[in-house]
This record gives sequence, C-alpha cells and structure tokens, in this order.
Amino acid sequence: MTARDIAFAPPGTRAEIEEGAALTPRFDRDGLVACIAVDARDGQVLMLAHMNAESLARTLETGEAWYWSRSRRELWHKGATSGQIQRVVEMRVDCDQDALLIRVEVGGDGGCCHTGRRDCFYRSVVREADGRVVLKAAGR
Repeated sequence: MTARDIAFAPPGTRAEIEEGAALTPRFDRDGLVACIAVDARDGQVLMLAHMNAESLARTLETGEAWYWSRSRRELWHKGATSGQIQRVVEMRVDCDQDALLIRVEVGGDGGCCHTGRRDCFYRSVVREADGRVVLKAAGR
C-alpha cells in the first residue's frame, strides 16, 4: 500500500470522532491539520507544522515525517536536505481529530528549526513592567 492508496474517510458523528477506531482527520478549510512534533527521548516540543492528506498518508506509509509547507505550497519531507529526518515513533490524534502529535527521533545533528536550533520555540513572550511585550531567549 502506498500513500496514494490511503484515503481518509470523512469525519462521522461526534461519538465516532471522539471514541471510534477510525482515523478520520478533520482537515481545515485549506485541507490542513496541525501537527506538533516532540522529541521521543525527552518530550521536548520541537516544532509545529501542518499536514494535508497526502503528507499524512506519506508519513504513515514511510514512518518519516512529511508536512505541507504553507509558504512554499509543496510537500516537505522533513530533513530531506538537512539530514534531520524525523522518524515517527508514535502518532496520536486529539479528541476532535483536528490536531496530531508525533513523537520523533531526529536524525542528523538533532536540530529541527531552520534557524539551526534544536527546536522552533526558542523565545519566550514576556510582558515587561512598563506593559511592553517583548521576546526573550527562552531559559532551558
């Protein structure tokens, strides 16, 4: 079975979505579902990306993370050029089936962010005493 052979049935009733055994992703109006990638070893959130039906099917087929690049408007095999391939250890779906969580082992140097960092969430949003909202390096 290939990614082209995988078709997702439309979401059913609320009970089927929340308690059923069928994966019926609720793609948004752009045909996307949010996907959070976390490190399988330590649980650190690495990145948030989006999947369409084809990238989700390819992820299930290959065991490696595929996403839909909203900026480039194309499929994106994470790590294909950087070596930071994300091998999926586990995939979960939320109660509404409109968000995915994948636990991954990251290849290459272990980074996930295009800025060269391990993860994409490297800044904290801080409200200063004077009311300004600024970004600061996250303390880890």
